[in-house]
Amino acid sequence: MPDWLSAIILGLVEGLTEFIPVSSTGHLLLAKTAMGLKDPSWDTFIVLIQLGAILAVVALYFQKLWRVLIGLPTRPEARRFALSVIIAVIPAFVAGLFLHDVIKTFLFESPLIICWSLVIGGVILLFIDKKAPPAVDHDAMALPLHKALIVGLFQCLSLVPGVSRSGSTIVGSMLFGIERRAAAEFSFFMAIPIMVGAFALDVYKNREALDAGHVGIVAIGFVVSFLSGLVVVKYMLDFVGKRGFAPFAWWRIAVGLGGLAVLYLGH
Repeated sequence: MPDWLSAIILGLVEGLTEFIPVSSTGHLLLAKTAMGLKDPSWDTFIVLIQLGAILAVVALYFQKLWRVLIGLPTRPEARRFALSVIIAVIPAFVAGLFLHDVIKTFLFESPLIICWSLVIGGVILLFIDKKAPPAVDHDAMALPLHKALIVGLFQCLSLVPGVSRSGSTIVGSMLFGIERRAAAEFSFFMAIPIMVGAFALDVYKNREALDAGHVGIVAIGFVVSFLSGLVVVKYMLDFVGKRGFAPFAWWRIAVGLGGLAVLYLGH
């Protein structure tokens, strides 16, 4: 398979899975393994194209985010929202900074961990979707600061491939009384600084390995992940409002069990 086609496929996988609780990184690594992409540069590619999907959130929420930005000097609610996002992302920033090399060296190379994480996370998501306490917070831009911190701590679980950044934050949100739609939307906002930071860290650590050929392949995956991410973000909140998170939980379980069957039967 030519590299440009691999980049398109991985870009689609990234854009379609980044904002739903199924683990985009887990799906990307399983897809990479299934396509036989063994060059370590593809691991860096996977991190870099995630920024394309994040820009889809910026594009669709531009007006809201712009109002927050220009309102910071004068509007207390704008400052409170910005502070809630900052508080929520600090735990993952710190953990990611110190554990970056360990995660990429060991966990990124373990399809077994990814598959088990998908299955276990799917079961937990299915349970929380049905048994979560009644929601008391319905606005993603007005969450209590202590709940933002709790959600941020849950996000650290997503450093393990297969757990899912959006999945861990949504589970944490719903456990502490944040309504489904608001939980999903707040996970969108948290993703922006987290993925920009991951992008910058990976570019810095791999700056010498990124030649012109790599840049072209990354650009293809970047654009595809952006366009497919636009579609998912545009329609996800309505879908969640009507169907909840159960379909995503069952998808996780199916993919994880399928991967485990291949891994165990293959031996």
